[in-house]
Amino acid sequence: MLIGPQISAIDPRGILDRITRAARGAGRDPAEITLIAVGKTQPAERLRAAAAAGITDFGENYPQEAAAKIDQLSDLPLRWHFIGRLQSNKTRLVANRFDWVHSVDRVEIARRLSDQRSPHRPALELCLQVAIVPEPGKGGLEPDALAEAAAAIAALPRLRLRGLMCLPPFERDPTRQRAAFARLRQLRDELNARGFALDALSMGMSGDFEAAIAEGATHVRIGTALFGERR
Repeated sequence: MLIGPQISAIDPRGILDRITRAARGAGRDPAEITLIAVGKTQPAERLRAAAAAGITDFGENYPQEAAAKIDQLSDLPLRWHFIGRLQSNKTRLVANRFDWVHSVDRVEIARRLSDQRSPHRPALELCLQVAIVPEPGKGGLEPDALAEAAAAIAALPRLRLRGLMCLPPFERDPTRQRAAFARLRQLRDELNARGFALDALSMGMSGDFEAAIAEGATHVRIGTALFGERR
């Protein structure tokens, strides 16, 4: 499909180069890191342009907006990640249209996703959102509640608990950025010491993904740096 004149091409090379440099600077393999292009409020054809540039993983915040785009781009081999705060009345749609959910912060939500996921689809990959720094209006499990929630969720069918996610406050100082991400990595490692096998750390966005990679991020969620400021 040709890109219309109103849809500019997407060139992710600059972001991919920065991911590579950050990974190598931390002694890591860049192939360990998945770039999730955050497409909220972007039209489907803008995402198609990104896919034409080689991006395969897309993150969405709003279930109904996302469902329309998933349908429009169903001819492409893409992976869809739900990264927004999830309400109970939207779980059925998310359970059956997405491959990953990064923002589970309640056992009740995970149970609904498990109950509503089609048995004919692969297990839904989950990350637990952690409130590293609690903020009004943001979801997230308190660190002290993490182990109990992880145990309950890991036992649910049709789900696969993969790791942790955080959305720390905006911070310009790289040292402070890294401190928040290091805390999430520590919590993941503590869960693994209890017998879990978590391999994912979903952390880092346009303004701080290099600090997140230095602290072990496996998934970085980037919108503005790829698509520009939202209108």
